[in-house]
Amino acid sequence: MQFHIDHLHFPLSRQLENAVLTALHGRQDLPVSAPFYTHFCDIPVISISQAQRGPIADANFVGTVYHGLPLDMYYPSLAPRGGYLAFLGRISPEKDPIQAIHIARALNMPLKIAAKVDAVDEDYFREKVEPLLDTPGVEFMGEVGEKEKGDFLRDAAALLFPICWPEPFGLVMIEAMACGTPVLAFDFGSVREVIDDGVTGHVVTSLEEAIATLPQVLQLDRRGVRRRFEKRFSARRMAQDYVRIYQTLLRRSRPQTSPRSVVNEVTRVNGDKYLTDAGLHVD
Repeated sequence: MQFHIDHLHFPLSRQLENAVLTALHGRQDLPVSAPFYTHFCDIPVISISQAQRGPIADANFVGTVYHGLPLDMYYPSLAPRGGYLAFLGRISPEKDPIQAIHIARALNMPLKIAAKVDAVDEDYFREKVEPLLDTPGVEFMGEVGEKEKGDFLRDAAALLFPICWPEPFGLVMIEAMACGTPVLAFDFGSVREVIDDGVTGHVVTSLEEAIATLPQVLQLDRRGVRRRFEKRFSARRMAQDYVRIYQTLLRRSRPQTSPRSVVNEVTRVNGDKYLTDAGLHVD
């Protein structure tokens, strides 16, 4: 039995007869997280990036599985028609759309912002972001649907991902890759695990470096971006990774199976303890 609701079911998990596995999707750096997972250290969990594990080292991690998308969910464009930079996600301080505006303005490129504003971020939007939307070339589109999202990413010259928080994964990065669109991302959380620097985008550590590096991002081969997405972030690969972990846990639960034989089987199936291309890490 697998859960995707983080903490809610943990107090009941020990009473369930079936094996329980939890995929963690949210941020884990809050003060309550570490003692919580220390208390429930017997309940197996899956991380969606290695970076997500940092604040909760005592959690009972049994693997890492990167997100994946159906290969036919988005199709790539090798010659984007828009000529603009894209920002996609939420209007919030941790996503930092202000940095995206600064980058676009410095390069004199249009910027389209497709993002929702949650109630908790309305003051931030009104006081910090909205005054900058009058900047020449900046267009605020609001929240977009799935079909519009594909067109929006496909026609963009690059996606800007200027986050300043420990991003657990960052689904928008692989959505852009699926469209053949390279990514300029700031070095927080999972970014270095998701972006293949120089292939699907570039990872930077400051606004100045972002401005200097964006021309290189724009020159990346969009065919190569899509190919790397297909190799690393397909829904099929994600499902296979989960199945391997299920099989490993089932073997461990059998009394006749020794720890050594389980480790040998994991090595035989996966080739190594950590598959950098596939994204699977079995502990």
